[in-house]
Amino acid sequence: MASVVEKTVWEIAESLLDGSGLELVDVEYVKEKDRYLRVFIDKPEGIGIEDCQNLSEKLESLLDERDVIPEQYILEVSSPGLDRVLKKPRDFERERGKQVDVSLYEPLDGEKVLVGTLTGYDGATLTLEGREPIPKEKIAQVRLHIDI
Repeated sequence: MASVVEKTVWEIAESLLDGSGLELVDVEYVKEKDRYLRVFIDKPEGIGIEDCQNLSEKLESLLDERDVIPEQYILEVSSPGLDRVLKKPRDFERERGKQVDVSLYEPLDGEKVLVGTLTGYDGATLTLEGREPIPKEKIAQVRLHIDI
């Protein structure tokens, strides 16, 4: 469940990215040793350091101006990485046909992590090639699979 800060930052970041060819992938506001605001962006050909720096500067300015986050935090703008988490319906559509790792809350057929080719997602169930559909409520997380 997204926090108020995450929702607000999402709206601001999306408005800044409108028409840029960049996609807002995710926003996280977390407390680790320090507070971190992480903004993940992507585009089909991949993002560069300039893409991250441009958004970071614009976003930081607006967040300060609107006093969205009263406490100190560290802003990180980056790519979601090769093993990106799939969350939105368009993530699942874009990555259809690719290998994914599906982490489950409880084992299914003796397995808690499934690896397979993503063939479908309808909002209620996820389908991997050669498997029965998996209900969304049983899925903890879906990530792109990386072969090492």
